[in-house]
Amino acid sequence: MITIDSVAKTFLNMESMSPKKLQKLCFYAYSWYLTHTGRQLFENKFEAWIHGPVDPELYHQFKEHGRSPIPREEKIPSEVSNDPFVYEFVELIYQAYGSLDGDQLEELTHSQAPWLNARKGLLSYEPSKNSILDEDIINYHKQELVNV
Repeated sequence: MITIDSVAKTFLNMESMSPKKLQKLCFYAYSWYLTHTGRQLFENKFEAWIHGPVDPELYHQFKEHGRSPIPREEKIPSEVSNDPFVYEFVELIYQAYGSLDGDQLEELTHSQAPWLNARKGLLSYEPSKNSILDEDIINYHKQELVNV
């Protein structure tokens, strides 16, 4: 079973990064995998926090790093390395979004319907635990594919 932890550690094998960047890369991996396969990459759900999509479990795992980079992982978790489709998918997400920093990824998520819909009616500085819906993710990314 693929977990958000194994996906996060795969990204961290590629580079050391801030917790914010890691959150957003995991969100995009989840989003695009869901859109392309119709299945969830992992069971965790993202919430529409002030600074973009956040998985609370991942947040608590790495919050001690604050804005500092999380050290690189030496190994790719076996559940990812043993699944070539998932590994290549995570690599593609990194190729597409890895050049952006956490703040740029936050800005990008703030312009997209899944996060915006989950925060509807909230002030920009208002905390939220609203879930970002799979249906919103699929609808948004399918429309993005049509517009390419």
